[in-house]
Amino acid sequence: MASASAASLCRFQPFQNQPTKTSGLVTRTSSSLQLVSNGWAKSGFSSLRTSRLQICCSAKHETVQKVVEIVRKQLALPPESEVTPDSKFASLGADSLDTVEIVMGLEEEFGISVEEESSQNISTVQEAADLIEKLVEKKAAA
Repeated sequence: MASASAASLCRFQPFQNQPTKTSGLVTRTSSSLQLVSNGWAKSGFSSLRTSRLQICCSAKHETVQKVVEIVRKQLALPPESEVTPDSKFASLGADSLDTVEIVMGLEEEFGISVEEESSQNISTVQEAADLIEKLVEKKAAA
């Protein structure tokens, strides 16, 4: 049996994954997981081609909920319609103009500016919330 020496490093910040109940649905919230990295020495684990694994976190529950509210308002969805983080704008009935209006509503709500290139890559509620968190952090750091 071959032996492999490996140096491993894992870093992460506290993570909360508490169930919350919102309008009859149970959702999971995550808060502050920022980065998990795992590195191995080059001499060990030769079958692994990458020396670093990076996991990005999803947006805060509050941000996702605000995005859901804006999507519901822009698309005039009835209260009983299900809108989840995985909901695609197209499956909710949004066309390209509706998506632009959703992005404009998000910009106004969060006081951010979304570049046209980035807005074309948004197709789900979760993607919109993740982009918002990124832009809000960027704005705060500036």
